[in-house]
Amino acid sequence: MTATASRPTTSEDRLFPPPPRLSLAPAGSAPALLDGAWWPRSLDLAAELPALVAVLDPLWGRITRVTVHPAQWPVVPRKVPVAGHVVNVGWFRAEQDPHEVMLLSYDVGRWNLLVVPSRTSPASAAWLMAAASDPQRAATGSELTREAARSRTVAETDLGVEAVRDSEGGRVPRGPAAPSRSRVVTAG
Repeated sequence: MTATASRPTTSEDRLFPPPPRLSLAPAGSAPALLDGAWWPRSLDLAAELPALVAVLDPLWGRITRVTVHPAQWPVVPRKVPVAGHVVNVGWFRAEQDPHEVMLLSYDVGRWNLLVVPSRTSPASAAWLMAAASDPQRAATGSELTREAARSRTVAETDLGVEAVRDSEGGRVPRGPAAPSRSRVVTAG
């Protein structure tokens, strides 16, 4: 069992939540599968969504509906109050990429954002956010997440090889050591 410690929430935190960690494709770029990425600080969708929508409303028009995949969020609220209006929240299992959030505006359109898991390392999150907001890249949220996991595995393997090399005094091990040809003599 693991425990997570965090500082207590203050009334100031509730009044002024931190801005969302968000990366968007450049305005005017050609439509892509993803319009950017969002890196929430927790798995509490009701707490995370208002800050995201408050930032996007002036950019994209009033967001009226959000859909998520329930595998990524322990609780999916039906409605979330956001800066003077209510956003309806829904979920889809088969129809929606598990690593994306879809935002809808009646006036303007639809946007898909990669959801970077809240526990992602800063280095991986930075790569994912840049990749998701790159208009030249044609990948879904799940494809980018898998690519980041493969890159992380390769980097960890490289670090392991380097650690072995360093522990060997800079020599690269060349397989199992050959048996010693010297005789062992015991005094008796």
